[in-house]
Amino acid sequence: MKFDVEKIRNDFPVLHRKVYDKPFVYLDNAATTQKPVQVIEEIERVYKTINSNIHRGVHHLSDLCTGEYENAREKVASFINANHSHEVIFTSGTTGSVNLVAFSFGESFVGEGDEIIVSAMEHHSNIVPWQMLCERKNAVLKVIPINGDGELIMEEYEKLIGPKTRLVAVVHVSNAIGTRNPVERIIEIAHKQDVPVLVDGAQSVQHEKIDVQKIDADFFAFSGHKIYGPTGTGVLYGKEKWLDRMVPWQGGGEMISNVTFQKTTYNKLPFKFEAGTPNYTGAIAMAAALDYVGKTGLENIAGYEKELTEYAVSKLMQIDGLRLIGTPRKRTSVISFMIENIHPYDAGMVIDKMGVAVRTGSHCAEPVMDFFGVRGTIRASLVFYNTKREIDTLYDAVIKVKEMFN
Repeated sequence: MKFDVEKIRNDFPVLHRKVYDKPFVYLDNAATTQKPVQVIEEIERVYKTINSNIHRGVHHLSDLCTGEYENAREKVASFINANHSHEVIFTSGTTGSVNLVAFSFGESFVGEGDEIIVSAMEHHSNIVPWQMLCERKNAVLKVIPINGDGELIMEEYEKLIGPKTRLVAVVHVSNAIGTRNPVERIIEIAHKQDVPVLVDGAQSVQHEKIDVQKIDADFFAFSGHKIYGPTGTGVLYGKEKWLDRMVPWQGGGEMISNVTFQKTTYNKLPFKFEAGTPNYTGAIAMAAALDYVGKTGLENIAGYEKELTEYAVSKLMQIDGLRLIGTPRKRTSVISFMIENIHPYDAGMVIDKMGVAVRTGSHCAEPVMDFFGVRGTIRASLVFYNTKREIDTLYDAVIKVKEMFN
């Protein structure tokens, strides 16, 4: 079946605006995705018709809003194939999810001399929380190295895991170079030594079907705004056996069962980890985004994005002096590159004037940039509403950059 990209594009209002009197080409999707009208209208609907604080009210509106919030949780659980809906915790995003685990799992299971393993291609959000944990607990952070193609050196990973390893935290897809890591194998190796694994799915959940039971992830984190939902929304999936034993991350309303000045008892899952009034509007709208993706079909999306990425790489590699940063065998639609003797920021400014939005800099992955010996890159990140025509516009913009600076 032919993928109808123009039909998809009609659902995204911002794609039809102009920038500098040129058609707008948005290729910064790894930073955040644009929102379809179905999500925008869902936010409006909630505020217009059922807005009310959830779980605590006995009145009709509170009951309606609570029902939709919990229905959103059920939709997320189904989308990632969680075993139970109470294994789905709503957070502010991937960063919030990782910090929750770093604190709560760390307080419960990590002590002096214990070890946490991350990879050399992590986003800062999956590095800094573990560094903070290691400083707090006097634990040790170990790093899986990468090779010149931007792939994990799995042999070295196997050497790192030992009796002191308490958790492995690894990105599913690199936001900086697009590498798709073999998380299934990473988890399998860790589980042989009873070590749990957290997967940062911020850059994978919008590109491929996620089945947390199939990959056997202990924790899986993603952000709503990366998968066409609102900002300030996210998900932490955690296996019940871990979440039950972890201490709460934040204290306040909703996460309690009983409070006295002598002692507080905590609520059951998932509420133990959702202190305060949650972003119920965001959660309901995020579920609408998942519905939208599900209706389109992740298999259809993945097939189209693969074709688009291959076209983009082939097109860009025709440009003399253009260097791809990261050439993994398995990648998603993130393409990082340099133009010879031209600073990424300068290039990005010119590309912007051509109506094309790309990202420049270190992409919150400074260790990756250090490994490749660059200060930053130009990053084009594609999703299912992008077109080959837009790739051609990017190509023309890069040619313009070369003409101006050379």
